[in-house]
Parts: sequence; structure tokens; C-alpha cells
Amino acid sequence: VNNQLVVEEKGIYSVEKFLMARRFMYWQAYLHKTGVVAEQLLISILKRARFLISKGIKLNASKSLLFFLTTAVDKNNFDSKTLNIFAQLDDVDILSAIKAWQDTEDFVLSKLCKMIINRRLLHIKIKKEPISEKRFQEKFQETKNRLQLNDEETSYFVFKGILENKAYDRYEQNINILKKNGKIVDVAKLSDHLNLNALSKTVTKYYICYPKDAV
Repeated sequence: VNNQLVVEEKGIYSVEKFLMARRFMYWQAYLHKTGVVAEQLLISILKRARFLISKGIKLNASKSLLFFLTTAVDKNNFDSKTLNIFAQLDDVDILSAIKAWQDTEDFVLSKLCKMIINRRLLHIKIKKEPISEKRFQEKFQETKNRLQLNDEETSYFVFKGILENKAYDRYEQNINILKKNGKIVDVAKLSDHLNLNALSKTVTKYYICYPKDAV
């Protein structure tokens, strides 16, 4: 209607159920603490691998994965060739590389890979309030001393971050409801669901990751 995607008024309850389900899925699945720490470990593995390669250390990986580990890609040089190489990447490339990198001489990369393969992930705590710098430094120094690492190496094992979730974005991805009288109204204004307006607010949580047991 008037070049806007709309949902007929009779479908408003389906929209409400969709938004509530989206909220639950984010916190119970997509942003579940185990998924968060596993994703951060994967990111750390790739960062470490790229760092080592930049220092001249040879690592085994597929041709597609090696391209992105050795090439700086940004919006200025992302062309069709780069896109084709990216399209060839899948979880097999990543998993096979992680299995191979378990045996590398680099302590950090080896241990990170073993954590993923053996499902012995870092411990993660998620809080509603920001992680205090004192608590972070305690875990950082404890891990640094126990594993005999420098600050840069320790940062792969002890880190903190922020999780944000907005189930409904009223300004960028709003859902329009077409009323019977022809008027178009935002679903949050029309819905009698008490929690729908709350879903449009950003929920922020804070996390810290660190080795709980001996690595």
C-alpha cells in the first residue's frame, strides 16, 4: 500500500507471536552463552592464524581460507572475484583448518583450537551490569601468570564484551498494519500486547570470558 509493505489488521496476532518468538530465540539460542563463547573462540582462532601468517609462519588451510588470511579485504577492493572466493568457503574449510592447527607449535593457536575440538570452551559470565575493571584484571593477571603468557597472548583467553538485542526496531525495520479503515499504523502502537513496546527497546548485557580450569 503506497509502496509500503503492510500486514492486514487481522494478522496482528501472528505478528505479535513472531516478535515474541524472535526475542526468546535471541536470548535462548542465538545469544546463548555457549554460542557466544564458541563464536568468540572462532574469531580468536582466525585472528591468531592471520597474525602468525603475517609473521611468516606457514599454516595449512584451504586455498579459499588462506586467501582471506593473507589478504586485507574491505569495501574498496571487494569485487566479484573476492565474492566468488568467499562463496567457496564453508564450515568444512574452517573445521579442517582447526583440526590441523591443533598441532601447531604456537601455544595460543594450538590451545584455542583444542578448546573447540574437545568442546572445552572458556568459562563465560553474563551480567546485566558492566564487568568491573577490577574483576577483569584479576582474571587477566591470574591467567597470564598461570599460563606464563604476555599481555597480547593472554587477551585471547581473557576478554569481555557487550551483547545487545532489540526484538523490534520501530525506526529501521518497522512492521506496518493496515487497518480496516485504510489507515497504516505501526504494530507497536496498535497492539494491545503489553510487552510489544518493550521489545522495541535495546536490551544490553555484558560478558566476561576466561579459562575456569587449567588450559
